[in-house]
Amino acid sequence: MSETELPDLERDEAIEQGDQLDEDDRLKPAFVDAVLDAVEADDFDEARALVAPLHPADIADLFELTPEDRRRDLAAAIADQLDADVFAEMNDYVRESLIDALDARQVADIASELDTDDAVAIIEDMDVEDQREVLRAMEPDDRAAIEEALSYPEESAGRLMQRDLVAVPEHWTVGDTLDYLRGHDELLTDFWEIFVVDPAHRPVGTCALSWILRTPRGIAMADVMQREQTLIPVDMDQEEVALRFQKYALISAAVVDGSGRLVGMITVDDIVHIIQQEAGEDVLRLSGAGEGDINEPIRLTVRTRLTWLVVNLGTAMIASSVVGLFQGEIARFALLAVLMPIVSGMGGNAGTQTLAVVVRAIATNQLTDSNTARMIFRELRIAIANGVSLGALIGAGTYVIFGNGNLSLVICLAMIINNLLAGLGGVLVPVTLDRLNVDPAVSSAVFVTTLTDTGGFLSFLGLATLWGLSG
Repeated sequence: MSETELPDLERDEAIEQGDQLDEDDRLKPAFVDAVLDAVEADDFDEARALVAPLHPADIADLFELTPEDRRRDLAAAIADQLDADVFAEMNDYVRESLIDALDARQVADIASELDTDDAVAIIEDMDVEDQREVLRAMEPDDRAAIEEALSYPEESAGRLMQRDLVAVPEHWTVGDTLDYLRGHDELLTDFWEIFVVDPAHRPVGTCALSWILRTPRGIAMADVMQREQTLIPVDMDQEEVALRFQKYALISAAVVDGSGRLVGMITVDDIVHIIQQEAGEDVLRLSGAGEGDINEPIRLTVRTRLTWLVVNLGTAMIASSVVGLFQGEIARFALLAVLMPIVSGMGGNAGTQTLAVVVRAIATNQLTDSNTARMIFRELRIAIANGVSLGALIGAGTYVIFGNGNLSLVICLAMIINNLLAGLGGVLVPVTLDRLNVDPAVSSAVFVTTLTDTGGFLSFLGLATLWGLSG
């Protein structure tokens, strides 16, 4: 048996056993190759048979693992299994490329089968003309719901919420509610809470299904419901919505308009996605890497990263101009050139640590006006401790290697100074940007890096000049 035949036999055996996923619930490369080989051979029946056992989320992963130039062929082969649930689970860029290959009627059919928030996610990134064409192909009720959602700001509760919910008047009894739930087939199938509303359709309480099932029919809903509830304004940013769900351990929450009327609800399954998305965005923005999606078009990725690299190039020139002020001293005492990157580099690392902590604290509402001063003094104490420790270490190492006591003292003091600058900058820069309504995750790193680079060079070379090391 040849070596090339063995992998194919192992792959077929694994697939016959229904072993499509590895221990981390990821699609195995052998399975992906088998599906794509079937598509390439125009054996669509085999491709559909292989994909049939998969969960919609796994089918979405299959498309993400498929090379971009082969995704449309895969979609054509398993068109019957490419339903709305698969599109809802799909990566934004992958979904967008597939949606472009469908006509307006197909997109409208898919969107009509989805919850409003998932349908909006599909339609909102389309061109205006394509949006209009898709909306015209939808049923009037579905079109009205989508158009209303699109009227709200991006990444707001209005875009995130779903319109389908169960609300009952407060004068009903538990029996009335149970009869209503059992007698209306058009109600949504998955829900955990029932919202109780007043005559103006304003939410006055919530009631878990378990409470209703365990309560006698004659009891009024007003006596069963929980009056304390977390209401989400329709224009609230999705990150703030996620923080409320996390803080109050919510499963679902009512969304209200400006007059307090109930217009939708948000469920925890949508919030899990938002928390993951927002956390990833903050980390990537700190590095200037954009969205960091591996399915993002290369042209867009290059443009995003290059923009920040050009900005960093400008900050590097500022730092180099500081070095240029001391080029005479460096020429007379070459060891300065050897050691100065250590001071700036360690300051940059310290600033990045502080910056990451502060940006996270701002994003999670841990850092507020009431504890900002305490946070600044806390980071100052940490910076002093780190600076003294690192300064003593590098000073001792410099003395052992070069035997120059003055040089050892200078680099020790410079390390302490630059760590202090890093600690202050790591707190003050993001806090200031946040007060100016500028996202600190986007811009802070540039300012802090510039501060620690210039501060490191200036403190080390300036102290060396004052100490007369070059003389």
